[in-house]
Amino acid sequence: MSAAVSSLDVRQASRFFKALGDETRLRIVALLSHGELCVCHFESALGLSQPNASRQLGVLRSAGIVESRREGSWVYYRLAPQLDEFCKQQLKTLVSAFGRREVLKQDVERLLAARGPDSCR
Repeated sequence: MSAAVSSLDVRQASRFFKALGDETRLRIVALLSHGELCVCHFESALGLSQPNASRQLGVLRSAGIVESRREGSWVYYRLAPQLDEFCKQQLKTLVSAFGRREVLKQDVERLLAARGPDSCR
């Protein structure tokens, strides 16, 4: 077995890919590649209910893809630093490819038109 294969934490990679194996969660990650956002931003940009947005963000948080912080009654999310080098590289590749996907461009346009990045502050 090569050193590269043995150093790969398969459990972390498995959780990572399972969390990203959903269109809505991929779209959330695409939006977060532009910076920190509040749950209300995902509701507007993706047409999600608050419970659905929170559930999807919870899956991403459990997998270590996003992290959150609370400010008053608002919860803000951002992409989490990836400690696993393999997952870090995969996330970087995904984010760089997002700009070429029309549906993801439209999500960003809806986000900016509906709320703007500082609407919850």
